[in-house]
Amino acid sequence: MPLITASLLGLATACGDGGAGETAGASAAPAEKVKLTVNLFGDFGFKPLYEEFKKTHPNVEIVENVTQFNDHHNNLVKRLATNAGAGDVEAVEVGYISTFTAQPQKFVDLKQFGLDKRQGEYLDWKWLQGLSKDRSQLLGLGTDVGGLAMCYRKDLFKKAGLPEDREEVGQLWPTWEQYIETGKKFAAADVAGAKFVDSPGEIFRAMVNQAPIGLYDAQDTIIVDSNPDVKRAWDLSNQLTAEGLTAKLAAFSPPWNTGFAKGSFATIICPAWMTGFIQEQAQDASGKWDIATVPGGSGNSGGSHLMVPKQSKHQKEAAELVDFLTSKDNQAKVFKETGTFPSIPALYEDESIQTFTKPFFGDAPIGKIYSEAAKALKPQHLGPKEADVRVAIGNGLGRVEQGKQTPDEAWAQVLEDVKKIK
Repeated sequence: MPLITASLLGLATACGDGGAGETAGASAAPAEKVKLTVNLFGDFGFKPLYEEFKKTHPNVEIVENVTQFNDHHNNLVKRLATNAGAGDVEAVEVGYISTFTAQPQKFVDLKQFGLDKRQGEYLDWKWLQGLSKDRSQLLGLGTDVGGLAMCYRKDLFKKAGLPEDREEVGQLWPTWEQYIETGKKFAAADVAGAKFVDSPGEIFRAMVNQAPIGLYDAQDTIIVDSNPDVKRAWDLSNQLTAEGLTAKLAAFSPPWNTGFAKGSFATIICPAWMTGFIQEQAQDASGKWDIATVPGGSGNSGGSHLMVPKQSKHQKEAAELVDFLTSKDNQAKVFKETGTFPSIPALYEDESIQTFTKPFFGDAPIGKIYSEAAKALKPQHLGPKEADVRVAIGNGLGRVEQGKQTPDEAWAQVLEDVKKIK
């Protein structure tokens, strides 16, 4: 249930007809019709929830727009700059959250609608990510976290003579170096039409996210050139390419989507939200996928917040919708439907989460796997241009994978490109 604030109670009162709606002056006018636009970058599993919200807000119409990941965030940057065109509710992925919380003047402070009462429900670090830099304003409420695991194709592992059992598979790669060694064994088996991993980009991101410090230090200085954990992740990711272990399928590209259906790769970095994506893209592969622990044991990749731009003409209703969509009950519902894992830790011990499995993944104990991953997460500071830095590095990895540059040449260009990010 959404948090009932004074403003919400006021709206409920305004919606009542008082039993005398046809007598002039005898009752309040009908509630104003309100249209809320929700801008997302994928299927968040919200559509059934909209219908639930409208039961208590019959005057509200909700329109959902879904745009590709990069386009969505780039569009929001432009719409904030021009002060026109933003939605009433905007989803922001963790890689971009610091970009937008650095612009508190552009977003509604959700405290004014009482949503700061939700603080005790959230993971501390997830809550902090939604605050303005000075922590005085609440700009976004978290939807999910991306606790890491590794999804793999049991049938392809069998063809390669590798173990299929998820416990045994996890034991193959306690470290990233051992993950690469497993990849070499897979490659040596020459499984027709399949490489060991989709591409190095998400592997790099996972490794960096496991480090104590990532692309920025606590003073918001980019430290790509001086952080040894970033360079280690770069070198190991490029080793995947050098060993011929990647399918050269860039994440979220159309060929990548098709690769799921074709069985073009045997492993993929698998935050909780990825399970829903795999199930959607590889509908004929039920029972062939399973989930094991990730090298390094834990980490985070992805997760989002919902924010209300000040451009919204219906800020109160938009804030109430954000509150509703991110409620404890609804985060649990969305996880079971789409795989996005809750950012409310009380759910991690909930029996319905702990015992939740999916036949598509061979009845893997998804709820338990991602609960353990989420509890093991160690938050990492994210800088204001986190996403732009990641794009620059991802482009460099892509140039190596496509044979356009050597790793050293690509790294030199990455450092130059990163220097230009202000």
